[in-house]
Amino acid sequence: MSHLSTLQSSSDFLSTTTIIALTIFFSLLCACIIIGHLLEENRWANESITALLLGLCAGAVVLLASKGNSSKILVFSEDLFFLYLLPPIIFNAGFQVKKKQFFKNFTIILMFGIFGTVISFCLISVGAFLLFNRIGVTSLNTQDYLAVGAILSATDTVCTLQVLSQDETPFLYSVIFGEGVVNDATSIVLFNAVQSLDFNNIDAMISLKLLGIFLYLFFTSTILGVVAGLLSAFIIKTLYFGRHSTDREVALMMIMAYLSYMLAELLNLSGILTVFFCGILMSHYTWHNVTQSSRITTKHAFATMSFIAETFIFLYVGMDALDIDKWKASSASAGTFIAVSSTLFALVLVGRAAFVFPLANFINCIRRRDGSNIAFRKQFIMWWAGLMRGAVTIALSYNQFSNSDDKDTQDSALMITSTIIVVLFSTVVFGSITKPLIEAVLLRHAKPNVSDATDIPSLDDLRIMFIENGEPSDRGENQQAAAGPRRSSLRLLLTHPTWTVHYLWRKFDDRFMRPVFGGRGFVPFVPGSPTGASDEASRT
Repeated sequence: MSHLSTLQSSSDFLSTTTIIALTIFFSLLCACIIIGHLLEENRWANESITALLLGLCAGAVVLLASKGNSSKILVFSEDLFFLYLLPPIIFNAGFQVKKKQFFKNFTIILMFGIFGTVISFCLISVGAFLLFNRIGVTSLNTQDYLAVGAILSATDTVCTLQVLSQDETPFLYSVIFGEGVVNDATSIVLFNAVQSLDFNNIDAMISLKLLGIFLYLFFTSTILGVVAGLLSAFIIKTLYFGRHSTDREVALMMIMAYLSYMLAELLNLSGILTVFFCGILMSHYTWHNVTQSSRITTKHAFATMSFIAETFIFLYVGMDALDIDKWKASSASAGTFIAVSSTLFALVLVGRAAFVFPLANFINCIRRRDGSNIAFRKQFIMWWAGLMRGAVTIALSYNQFSNSDDKDTQDSALMITSTIIVVLFSTVVFGSITKPLIEAVLLRHAKPNVSDATDIPSLDDLRIMFIENGEPSDRGENQQAAAGPRRSSLRLLLTHPTWTVHYLWRKFDDRFMRPVFGGRGFVPFVPGSPTGASDEASRT
């Protein structure tokens, strides 16, 4: 008895409720993995939809078990989402992304992710301001309307990763996914900028202040991610040169990636942008500085952590959607719920269409090379796949409306629940239809005229053109020879901007960056290996 009482007292510090909640969640995670494996070839389902529906079913069971009192077994926490679940997803996305395809479409990604998000933000904010008063939502202020625009402009990057294939549709994947990452970062930056502005004294300079805050946060976050990635490459290349340890290398890469995200949040920057570009730089430099076993370990470890975090998020959202306390907090009628949710979703549709089609056609006007235009079918898929909203939207909605001491509690609860309805509907409906829609709309057998393989001869041609234009002529026309390369380089940059920038970057990378930070072509020295043994023998 005394031994049993000792065990009982030693386990008092553990919360039984937390243990039960985690047990349920890990059981549901196992079920999601098994069901997702069984439905892997299914056109209509994916892991995110499976996890969401399973979370809804589990929430309904808990709600029935508690006799309608509560379905909460874990409270939705912004800290849990932004600090623990989101970083591994975004980092792995940057780490695994095909950089050549990503930077080839970098201009389109930036236009959609920045300018497109700002257009959507403005339209949704103005639309909410004009329509909500007619519905009966009257307690929101200017900051709330701008926050709604930022909240609903955030696309669901996680679901986009699962409904698009990087191999089957490389252009769509790189553009939609890249735009989704930049879009999420832009939405959060806009949201934080809205929170930091004083709307009691509104003047004509407020839009310029908003733009200045946005540009500062965007570029400083990106620079911090680049610096963190280069620092990790330099440390591993110098510290472990000649003495490698897989455990230390993997641990250092994980910790430095997470540290970059924490530093960005500590400095009130965009952690999403920082950790994404940190992942890109680590895959370009750091990953090549470690041993083969470390490369295999990091690749699968990052992918596994990202997969578990993605599934956990959708389970979390599904169970939290049936939180009866939020629904009771708002005394709005069913008609008001439907009206507000329909209005928000209509604004999402219009806001995305307002920038996808105009910007795509503007890009088509600029790029007149054969085969480089964005066809209307692809524009439609880009519009459709970006309509899904996810956990970022819910987290920002909680941040804005959950702690609403100075607002109407009923309207705040109405906004949270309506946002959840939009997230559930867009994820289940649009997420399930996207794969079949791609197969129906896009002609898979019609391969693009310009493939990745054609980039290499083009780069060689550019190299030859640079060399020929850079060499002085035999006629002694030194002045013309000196001026010729400048005109030719500029002309090449204007006619082939992507190829020219790629060529110049590769030249700079090979000459200056890789000797310092390592990267492709760098073979780490491992004592005891055949290469290491031969090197040691040659030295003696």
